[in-house]
Amino acid sequence: MPNAFFQVPYPENEPVLGYGPGSPEREAQLAEYDRMLNQEPVAVPMVIGGQKVFTEDKRPLTPPHDHQRVIGHAHFGTSEHVKQAIDAALEARAAWSALDWEQRASIFLRAAEMLAGPWRTRINASTMLAQGKNLHQAEIDAACEFIDFLRFNCHFAQEIYAQQPESAPGLWNRLEYRALEGFVFAITPFNFTAIAGNLPISAALMGNVVVWKPSDDQIYSAHVIMELLHAAGLPEGVINLVTVDGPAAGDVVFSHPDFAGLHFTGSTGVFRHLWKTIGENIAQYKTYPRIVGETGGKDFIVAHRSADADEVVAGIVRGSFEFQGQKCSAASRVYLPDNLWPEIKEKLASEVGTLKMGSPADPTNFVGAVINRRSFDNIKGYIEYAKQSNDADILCGGGCDDSVGYFVEPTVIVAKDAHFKTMEEEIFGPVVTVYVYPADDFDGILQTVDSTSEYALTGAVFARERYAIDDAMRALENAAGNFYINDKPTGAVVGQQPFGGARGSGTNDKAGSYLNLLRWVSPRTIKETLSPPTDYRYPFHQA
Repeated sequence: MPNAFFQVPYPENEPVLGYGPGSPEREAQLAEYDRMLNQEPVAVPMVIGGQKVFTEDKRPLTPPHDHQRVIGHAHFGTSEHVKQAIDAALEARAAWSALDWEQRASIFLRAAEMLAGPWRTRINASTMLAQGKNLHQAEIDAACEFIDFLRFNCHFAQEIYAQQPESAPGLWNRLEYRALEGFVFAITPFNFTAIAGNLPISAALMGNVVVWKPSDDQIYSAHVIMELLHAAGLPEGVINLVTVDGPAAGDVVFSHPDFAGLHFTGSTGVFRHLWKTIGENIAQYKTYPRIVGETGGKDFIVAHRSADADEVVAGIVRGSFEFQGQKCSAASRVYLPDNLWPEIKEKLASEVGTLKMGSPADPTNFVGAVINRRSFDNIKGYIEYAKQSNDADILCGGGCDDSVGYFVEPTVIVAKDAHFKTMEEEIFGPVVTVYVYPADDFDGILQTVDSTSEYALTGAVFARERYAIDDAMRALENAAGNFYINDKPTGAVVGQQPFGGARGSGTNDKAGSYLNLLRWVSPRTIKETLSPPTDYRYPFHQA
């Protein structure tokens, strides 16, 4: 038994490798990408109770930039496999939740070291192949952010466990941070390998057992994550990976009495449906489930008349088009003052014209393919709508080609109406819409920014005048959970900018901070009286 309060190594953000021409990291990463691309297609099983589960329902996994090429087959299951995963999780719960916290943390700290070393090229290559990220985007996500989640979460857990109540004379008060009573269901997105890993792992770190359903478009790298965790020593049954259709999972999970929590990243519509389902079934559960979700965004950039045009252009290009705009935080609506518009218009069109598009195998490509055909068709539909509208013009881009991969050119739409369709609806692709406003109506445009969208995830203001920045911060207080000043509204770093938004963007439980981990514990207060009374009478009873 431990007789000390242990401290994990103090976390520091993992350095981002540069992958410059001729660098050893570039050569190693491209070699691993090429190896994984050209190997025999891999069989990707479910993992239930630590055992690999193969089925007859094998579905091809293809890179979005080369959709005719099969890199693997995912073995899909049924509701029966979901039941088995829940049973395996509940069987593992007693031993896992009773394990000392530092023993749990050591597994994930080891996983972080493995990712920073021999597993780095593999996790990055899997993300490049399956999700279409270029070298840099894979590095900052699958390697660095994932490593940061693992290290910082252990530090945050230590801080949580150390928080204890005061004790009056003759008493000893203690606070236990118990795991939730039951299992946690993690539903993860395609666009960030780090998020896909963090959602089940953060709950597991706090002593919970998990059933994990990854996005169909992220199964390939999810398989690598499971192999990493078991190589790091994660016991069987703590995290169970199921690849099933949504209804097959939901029908079982949300009617199970031991369902204790949902950790979700995905669309607003799906999250609202799940919340409604949980509410309708609330009487079936042993406890009120924790519901944590990060959902959609219609993220903004608003520039003041005092802003620097070059800074605004760089913010738009990076904020809108990195990873094909498939970040929940990507800038998709931009408000520019008419005094800067002529300069920004020329420079923005010029810069977008320099963006190379193609396979992740070419490090000079800035933009790749969008994730799948459904996304391609949806984005193309918005572009065609803008082309045919009298209320908008295409400044640059607008081309779509799905002959080899799902490629959509970085596209800038200029809207004549601040409430044009593409200013209000989430597109989740390399499309940004600009609205030009009178430079002397900054207060008015701030009201428009705040009231236009149901979402409130990220946003940015560009300005030199400090009063303008202060005005924007006040007016947009509730419009973005992550607010940026003179920077693009993407790229939150674990431990530096805890991430999450409110309104239609989620529960704002801030991944990358202790706040998220608090949702996965159920505190128990213990009061021990060191000198118990022997008489029921109080002093005021004396005659």
